[in-house]
Amino acid sequence: MTTTPDIPEDVAQMMAARRERWLTLDGVTDSPLRLAIAALAVAFGAWHVLTNVWLTEPGMWQNAIHFAGFAFFASVIYSPWGARADQPRWIAVDVIYGLAVAAAALWIAGAEDGLYERTLAETGLAWQFRTLDILAGGLLIFAALDLSKRVSGWVIPMLIVISLSYILFLGSYLPGVFRAASLPMNDVLFRTLFNDEGMFGILASISSTNITLFMIFGGFLVASGASDFVIEISKVVAGRIRGGAAFVAVLSSALTGTISGSAIANTASTGVITIPLMKSNGFRPKFAAGVEAAASTGGQLMPPIMGAGAFVMASYTAIPYATIVTVSIIPAFLYFLSVAFIVRIEAMKHNVGEGISLEVDRGKMLSGGLAFCLPLGVMIWLLMTGVTPSFAASWAIATLIVVSWGATLLSKVVGEGLFAPVNMGPVKIAEATMMGVRSSILTGVLLVSIGIMNNAIVTSGVGNGFSLMIAQWSQGSLVLAILLIGLASLVLGMGLPVTAAYIILAILTAPALAGILADGVIVEALMAGLADPTQSAMFMLVESPYAMQVAEGMTREEAVALMRAIPFELAVTIRPLLVDPALQTTFLLTAHLIIFWLSQDSNVTPPVCLAAFAAAGIAGSRPMATGFQSWKIAKGLYIVPLMFAYTPLISGSFGEVMQIGFFGLFGIYATNALIQMYSEGPLKAWHYPLLIAGAAGCYWPLNWAANLGGAALVMGVVVLSSRARSAS
Repeated sequence: MTTTPDIPEDVAQMMAARRERWLTLDGVTDSPLRLAIAALAVAFGAWHVLTNVWLTEPGMWQNAIHFAGFAFFASVIYSPWGARADQPRWIAVDVIYGLAVAAAALWIAGAEDGLYERTLAETGLAWQFRTLDILAGGLLIFAALDLSKRVSGWVIPMLIVISLSYILFLGSYLPGVFRAASLPMNDVLFRTLFNDEGMFGILASISSTNITLFMIFGGFLVASGASDFVIEISKVVAGRIRGGAAFVAVLSSALTGTISGSAIANTASTGVITIPLMKSNGFRPKFAAGVEAAASTGGQLMPPIMGAGAFVMASYTAIPYATIVTVSIIPAFLYFLSVAFIVRIEAMKHNVGEGISLEVDRGKMLSGGLAFCLPLGVMIWLLMTGVTPSFAASWAIATLIVVSWGATLLSKVVGEGLFAPVNMGPVKIAEATMMGVRSSILTGVLLVSIGIMNNAIVTSGVGNGFSLMIAQWSQGSLVLAILLIGLASLVLGMGLPVTAAYIILAILTAPALAGILADGVIVEALMAGLADPTQSAMFMLVESPYAMQVAEGMTREEAVALMRAIPFELAVTIRPLLVDPALQTTFLLTAHLIIFWLSQDSNVTPPVCLAAFAAAGIAGSRPMATGFQSWKIAKGLYIVPLMFAYTPLISGSFGEVMQIGFFGLFGIYATNALIQMYSEGPLKAWHYPLLIAGAAGCYWPLNWAANLGGAALVMGVVVLSSRARSAS
């Protein structure tokens, strides 16, 4: 019998205070208020579909309505009153507060035109806010602090307060690159509310146009039985493999990632099935939980949703969404196969993973397969044709509804044994819509709230200061820069959801990392010599003995030393002159993908690893031990970003990407075997140098001799260790 780990009292109270049942059909007729909120959630979800397909609204209004709705639901669902949350007086307080915040958002959207007119009419004066404008704006900022704290803890509110303080007064007291001029209150309020970088700007648009629609689509997939298909097809694929129960967890989490894009949601939804299955198959509880947490974390790397990261990345880099999704496919496979390798080694090392029946429900598999594959196929096809993600998601939802009707009709024609009826009628549609709205509350609140920080960073220019700091501390070393960003992501991830951590890190560090990547091209150019006088003249401003050699050429060491001597501000000017714009775009995408992958590690890395803790609760294992286990299993989070940085895994041709990916698998297996000190059998002392050499050869980019030699060494160790196991 399993036991669940102790839950801290404050966390237990927070969980009890959530009225998440209010956004379900369970007991919806218990009270008129419950019924009204459920109806509002369905209408709100329908509005998101309509406003992205047929309705045309100004962006400010769309984002304001979007935040108004989610602020109301966050106020009602995430109650701050603990055990008193079910008392009528506190319910009334939460409802009134949510309505007030929603009204403030709509007021600000409506006040924009009048604000411009009054300001333009009084040239030379600051923005002219009326009393109600100030009250509404102040309430919105307070709500951003309060609601972000309710849904994700104290970190975001603290960062918002620091950001506002920085541009109001704190920046003028700081030294060096972090010094910034103070702005008047009216200017800060205007920029916070109306700038493209502010509350209702770019980040809010990402949430209102893309993320929420994909979350609603995920709700429809779950309600239609597509999640059942994920489990059943995983059984078919992995049922005959040693350690099949654990492979089911890996495959189901990979497929579920295309639905939810949330590590904790993946763990909770598939873990309740896969973790007991793995334990019954002989796997240790902490290993079973670690596999589920690591595999579920990979769900945020799995196209097409990628935990909302693809949408944010597309907006910040101006790179098409379809391009980001396409280049992410092979890396995602590498990650999941890295987890599968660990499963295989564990099964062989502890002689577990056999003798379990993975019975397949054909009805669920066929019906769920239609509901999963056809809508997802339509969505991917539409994305590849260049339509917006929101348009593709909307039509995928419509396709799913029609497909569910078809599956129900087939079940009546051929019998329910072959096709399970889906019955996607009005009740199921309402349930699916509410599920999508409920899962979108966190991102809907956080992305608008983070807009306050984003505005402060852009307005003050502090992002350049952080980029300069990364460049100075790393001394132009790509490995050191990635290490620093990895440490920063781990610290931020202890208190932030992954998407929020990625956004903050991308704003602060992506330019520096992209610049370091571009410097590699400049080093090659300096080694060959710069014949263009305009290009070489820029280096005359650098205090370095090697500046006089730029026309003739120099050694790699000299070129690297010269690049390290270039001031950050000058480097920003030099790079566009020497690096092709297409390459600069590639480096920017590479930097964002590295940061995005590294931001996932907080899900599985102690001391705060929420996905691992959620899995530990299901498995009945110790949370911290499970966290360390999941960290070992998820080491692909660190290997693949290094491949982004040092190989053309993103920018190469199809053949180059396949070569890197194929031989990279041998390298990843060798790395796992070294860490586990086991392969298909026990490793002998002389096997370790062979694995190290094999991994190095496999990771060597686009070198056939090294790749083939490395793969041969790895396979040799696999065969030798297998024989050693058979002989023992």
